[in-house]
Amino acid sequence: MLENVVMDPVTRRLDLDDDRLTENTRAGYPLSFIANASTTGQAPHPKNIVMLTADAFGVLPPIAKLSPSQAMYHFLSGYTAKVAGTEKGLGSEPQATFSTCFGAPFMPRHPSVYGNMLRALIEKHNVDCWLVNTGWTGGKYGVGQRMPIRATRLLLDAVLSGALKSQPMRTDPLFGFQVPVALTGIEAAIFTPRETWADAAAYDVQARALVAMFKKNFGKFEVHVDADVKAAAPALRQAAE
Repeated sequence: MLENVVMDPVTRRLDLDDDRLTENTRAGYPLSFIANASTTGQAPHPKNIVMLTADAFGVLPPIAKLSPSQAMYHFLSGYTAKVAGTEKGLGSEPQATFSTCFGAPFMPRHPSVYGNMLRALIEKHNVDCWLVNTGWTGGKYGVGQRMPIRATRLLLDAVLSGALKSQPMRTDPLFGFQVPVALTGIEAAIFTPRETWADAAAYDVQARALVAMFKKNFGKFEVHVDADVKAAAPALRQAAE
C-alpha cells in the first residue's frame, strides 16, 4: 500500500523523488517481509522510552531526560511543529501543533487516562524516558539549520547502550528537564540551544513564546492531572537564568 507516491501510469514505475503531492510519503507491507518480526505484537517492558518532537523554533535541546511527571506532561502535550512542505496550505512560517499523546485522533478515552498509565508504568518499571528533538538548532526554521542527523543517531545509540544517563546533566532553566552537557562526537554547544543562536536576545523572545504556547495548550488538562504534573510545565522566565 502506497500513500502520496507518484507512479507512472504507463510503466507503473514509482518516482520516489516526485514531491508534487507532498514531501511525506508512506508505504505499508506485510509483517512477513520482516525476518525477525514478532507476530504476537508483544515485548518485555522497555528500558527506555523515546518521544520524538520536531521543534521548528530552535528552542528545545537535541535530547532531554524526563522524570515520570515530565514524561506525562510532554506526552499529554504532544508538541511538534508543522513546516512548509509537510502539509498543503501551510505558509512559509512554522506552525506549532499539540497532538495529545502524539496521536490525538486515535485516543478513544480521555488523554489523562493514557498519561496516568504511562507515568505509573515508568515509575513501576524504572524506565528512562527521553524527549528527542529532530527540529532546528541555531535559530528557528528559515534561520537555523536542521538538527544534524549524525548527532541524533549518536544520542540514540548512547540512550540504548545506557551510556547517556551516566553523562553529566544540567537542568534546563525553561523546561526543568535534564539535558546532557556533552557527548563524544557532538559539538557541546548544541546541548545549550541559546548558545547556538547568533542573537541570544532573539532566542529569549522565541523561547518565551514557545513556553506560552505550552502553557496555553495545557490549560485544558490542568483539572485532570496531579500537582506534580502541573509542576512539570515550563516556567515563563528569561532563558539565560
